[in-house]
Parts: sequence; C-alpha cells; structure tokens
Amino acid sequence: MGSLNAAKPKDALSNSNLLFLIAVVIFVLMYGFAILRYPGSFLQFQTFFDLFNLNAPLIIITLGISIVMIGGGIDISVGAVTGLVTMCCAVMLESEMGSVGGALLLALGIGIAFGLLQGYLISYLEIQPFIITLAGMFLANGLLTTIHKDPLNVTLSGFVVLRDFEIVIPWLGTHNRLGNFIPLEIKPGAVVVWVLVIILVILMKWSRFGRNLYAVGGNSQSALMLGINVRKTKFHSYLLSGFLSGIAGFVYIMTTGAGNVGNASGFEMKAIAASIIGGTMLTGGVGNLFGSPVGSLILLTINELIRAAGVNSNYQAIVSGLLLYIFIVLQSVVVWLRGRGKFSLVLPSWLRLGRKEVEDQG
Repeated sequence: MGSLNAAKPKDALSNSNLLFLIAVVIFVLMYGFAILRYPGSFLQFQTFFDLFNLNAPLIIITLGISIVMIGGGIDISVGAVTGLVTMCCAVMLESEMGSVGGALLLALGIGIAFGLLQGYLISYLEIQPFIITLAGMFLANGLLTTIHKDPLNVTLSGFVVLRDFEIVIPWLGTHNRLGNFIPLEIKPGAVVVWVLVIILVILMKWSRFGRNLYAVGGNSQSALMLGINVRKTKFHSYLLSGFLSGIAGFVYIMTTGAGNVGNASGFEMKAIAASIIGGTMLTGGVGNLFGSPVGSLILLTINELIRAAGVNSNYQAIVSGLLLYIFIVLQSVVVWLRGRGKFSLVLPSWLRLGRKEVEDQG
C-alpha cells in the first residue's frame, strides 16, 4: 500500500496537463455540438482542416506567446511584428530583386531582430515586458505604415506557385450540394503548424531550455538558487517568440497572397486568449504547447458556429471574452484544488513533461 501511495503523486496529472485535458474535452464537446447542429458544414473533413489552413499564422503566434507566458512573461508585439513581416515580404517579392527564399530570410530576420531587442531589454535590463513589447508593437505598426500604406498583391510567379500549392487527399473528400466530389485540400501553412508543434513540444519536454523555462516561470528566485541562468532563459524565450512571429508573417502572406496594413491586426489579443484557453497560465510555470492549437481551435470553432447561426459577428468577441473569463477562473480553481491534492488522473507518459520536479513546477 505504501508503494502505491508513493507512486501516485509521481503519475498524477500536473497543472499543465490537467488544464490541457480540460481544453481538449471542451473542444471535443463544442465541435461535436457543431456537427450535430450543422452537419452540412462541420461534418466535412475540409471544414476542420480549414481551421488550420486559414488560421495557421494565428496558431503559430499562439505557440510563441505560450512559450513566453510559461516563462512568466508576456509579448503583445507579436501581431504587429507579424503584420510588418507580411508587408515587408510583399514589397520585396514585388521588387526587381524579389525571390521566395529572400522573402523567407527577410521574415526570419525581422522576427529575430525584434526578439533580440525585446529579449535583451526585458531579460538583462529588467524592464517590464508589457512596456517593452508595447513599444515594440508601436514600432512595428509605425514601420508597417511607413513601408507601404496600401494593400499590395504579390504576382511573382514562384510565389504564386507556392501560394496555390495544396496537398490533396481524395479519400477524405466529400460531395458538395451539387453532387460534385471535392477532395480534401491541405495548405502548406497547416503543415508548418504541425511541424512547429511537434518540434516545440519536444523542445519544451526534453531540452534543458524547456525544463529551465518551466522552473523560471514557476519561481524565478528558486530557479536562480538551483543554478539556472534566469536571464538567459527568458532572453531565449523572447527570441523564440520573435522567430515564430517571423514564420507567422511569411505563412500569412503565403496564405493570403498579399500584404495589407490590416494584416494580423489584433492577433496578439487572440493569441493570448487562445493560449490561456489552451491551459497556459499568465502567472507562469504552467502550460502544455499541445494546448496552444487546441485553444485556437476553440476560439475559431466559436466563430464558425456564430457564422453558421447567422448571428451578428459582434457576438464573436462577446463570447470569446466570456469564455476567457471562465477559463481564467477555472485555472485558478484548478490550481487551488491541485494544491489540496484533489486530482490524481493519469495521462500517457508522452504527454507528461518527463521529470517529477518539472511537473511540480506545473
């Protein structure tokens, strides 16, 4: 009996995994309701995959926000940086020296530059992250409107081929209302999302950086006493967020085919909301990166349900705000109950962070 009791805390769900599991259950129930209520739309595989095809940049930004929030920080510049990257890529692709490879390098360079600047100011000069990233948002928005004020369609032949490229899966297709068979189509952006999810989950679960980031977010003073370089860890989290913003900007223009002043407007708020709904806590130290796409899918499914019902689009923001309130309160309740030892559910080992001391931080 003693051995069973000793093993129980080790295998019990961490806060990170418990909040992630709650988000998954809510998404499954919500999407199941959507299928039952509007089977003509949501029962099609294409509708589900379009959530990734059309919203890949938002999901990528959410991954970056989640990493920063796990470390106890915040980055509200990601939407503006993504918009700046998109416009800069559009201008370059339409120039005489335009090339797809050059645009990709430009996108990554801009994202990394913002990550380096903001990460250094926050981590090494210890300036409040909200203030620094707010300044970064203003800077990126100012540069965006200075570079090009009007929408800019990209007509470069090599880019058009990339924009129109699709992975076709015929056996998951459906018949439309006219009886014509439409195969399932997956855009490159959706593939980029899942490649990034897998890489980042592995990074956060098995790398020293991932373990250190959870420790820093949980309690930076304790992490410092354990010999963790807190400043370096925080710096790398902002650098990674900037890098992902660069990727999101390139995926955005690859999805829309144009640069626009309104590109990625408000993405930072949607990403923060999706991250919280997916199980990442604003206080730091708690989060599962699998929850980032799940949180995004919950918000996107709400929007699709409202559109399918023919309700005024203003209700999307209202419902999203109420849902965010609910999840913030739910997270607080879960952490409080967790502290009292109320949960003992078990997930497969591949979803756990891999070390008991790291789970204790979550």
